[in-house]
Amino acid sequence: MSASDFEERVITVPLRDVKAAPGHERAGKAMSLIREHLARHFSVDEGAVRLDPSLNETVWAQGNQKPPSKLRVRAARFDEDGESIVEAEPAE
Repeated sequence: MSASDFEERVITVPLRDVKAAPGHERAGKAMSLIREHLARHFSVDEGAVRLDPSLNETVWAQGNQKPPSKLRVRAARFDEDGESIVEAEPAE
């Protein structure tokens, strides 16, 4: 694996758009927004974004109706079997 095959960044994902969703759907919508944001910024399909379970726990920590308004995420893009994959976890 060469250095050009691996890229890591810390990105702040704005989640203010979840306020438009009904209260009982907000945490799920937040997870979708995180996936869309990372796919857009790393130029991959949404299916190529893998979210760590600890990221899910961070979003759901205050319940379904009160996800965070923004979230810092450490994301890394790398090549696996000829296609780009992005893995994300919460930044600390």
